[in-house]
Amino acid sequence: MPLYNDEAVVLKTFPLGEADRIVVMLTKKHGKIRAVAKGVRKIKSRFGARLEPFMRVNALFATGRTFDVVSQAVLVSAYAESICADYDLYSRASMIAEIADDLVSSSAQYQDSCMQYNLLVAALSALSRGLHSADSIGFSYVLRALKLAGWSPMLNECVVCATKDDLSYFSSCSGGVMCSKDHDLQSIKCNDSARFQMISLINGDWKNIDGTDIDYLTYRCVEQWCEYYLERPIKSMHLLENNM
Repeated sequence: MPLYNDEAVVLKTFPLGEADRIVVMLTKKHGKIRAVAKGVRKIKSRFGARLEPFMRVNALFATGRTFDVVSQAVLVSAYAESICADYDLYSRASMIAEIADDLVSSSAQYQDSCMQYNLLVAALSALSRGLHSADSIGFSYVLRALKLAGWSPMLNECVVCATKDDLSYFSSCSGGVMCSKDHDLQSIKCNDSARFQMISLINGDWKNIDGTDIDYLTYRCVEQWCEYYLERPIKSMHLLENNM
């Protein structure tokens, strides 16, 4: 079987048989890969914990008919070590992994998958090191990942009339913020605080974000934007709602 090497982050895993596991990984060059890790569930597995979610590895794959096979995996960064020890970090990392899994296809172009991979690595690294609040890292990732995919909301003026005043609604299907005069039935309430937070989150403007809590309206707008373009509810985001 032909072999290939790539750097990858484990997004999720599924049991296969008695000792194997299907590992879903986002790679730097090959998009999303579903590969079989043979014997990984055995106590004396040669992979150890290197193929658990949120681990970053340099892996050697063997091309298979249905699934590729993980032949080797060398640890690059153990983000899971600190993330799995803290519920807030774990819940945000789960949201990040779920969205990365939805956004990147197995046939993604190199440039697209590489940029999404680099963004994923940066988000998990920031979470594991506690560089910013878990909420701000998570929601910044969501908005920036969607922007890379071509979906970025208009936040500086009404999408209908282009006014910069009274921007008190947000509509995903219309493409961004709306004034009270022109808002549609699918729009939800927004305010200047939520709007400015989303702008800062998209731009990675941490000096305007650090030290402040993410507004509940910001969460609702990000959630609606994400679910509209991914066309399904994001389970991990709904789990965060009770803590907002």
